[in-house]
Amino acid sequence: MIVSGSTSQALAAALARELEEPLAAVEYDRFPDGELLAAAPGVADAEPDRAVIVASTVSSDAHLEVLQLQDAVREAGVEEVVTVLPYMGYGRQDKAFEPGHPISARAMARAISTGADRVLTVDPHEEAVCEFFEPTATAVDAAGRLAEPLPDDLADPVFLSPDAGAIDLAETVQGAYGTGETDYFEKVRHSGTEVEITPSDVDVADRDVVVVDDIIATGSTMSEAVGVLRERSVGRVYITCVHPLLARNAVTKLSRAGVEAIYGTDTIERGVSTVSVAPALASYL
Repeated sequence: MIVSGSTSQALAAALARELEEPLAAVEYDRFPDGELLAAAPGVADAEPDRAVIVASTVSSDAHLEVLQLQDAVREAGVEEVVTVLPYMGYGRQDKAFEPGHPISARAMARAISTGADRVLTVDPHEEAVCEFFEPTATAVDAAGRLAEPLPDDLADPVFLSPDAGAIDLAETVQGAYGTGETDYFEKVRHSGTEVEITPSDVDVADRDVVVVDDIIATGSTMSEAVGVLRERSVGRVYITCVHPLLARNAVTKLSRAGVEAIYGTDTIERGVSTVSVAPALASYL
């Protein structure tokens, strides 16, 4: 049985269809004092052997929902609990930035591990965060899904990642698309908001470019990368990402930079979530 957190309702429904499993009735509420309640009465009614909780932890409230849903299905007598984190919040806080700082990814992983027999997460920013879970979480590669919404007529395409660390994602999308070249920008981060992009040596003149990343947060890095491409007479520019966080004015920022379209998956459910990771997740379930 598939149990959805409030942040991943469309993906949970898609996964239920993919696996041909029932989708549980769920309830989300908030008490007058501000405390949350996430419940799964449908699980108690059906008494399944396994519950698959699908919830992107895009906020602190979403993290709490996961813990409550795990406890709820255990209370209903479920023997196996599989927790699917399509997007793992706090995943980029995988080290202590300064003395006395927490490793937040580890703290969240430990909490979620207490209520799960297995954990899956999609394309984490650093796969090493999977080791914070007990047992170790499974990283599901869904980047290849990003090739699906791209136009069929890309002109001599170049698949670019905004830094060397994401080149594997660009190669995966290029491989799934079936043609094109891959490369990356050199990126130097000076602060939480200031990023310097060094142009790549690849020739992009009159060629369509697909910029690929795992997460787009504020869109600042992507906008600067698109600006560099525009200076080099690029053709059309498309943006693809697994996790379209798109905080604040990110969509406007990218559109003003001259991006043709933004494509993301439903690990974070946004207007640009044009492709589902449900098939990739189903292969692990």
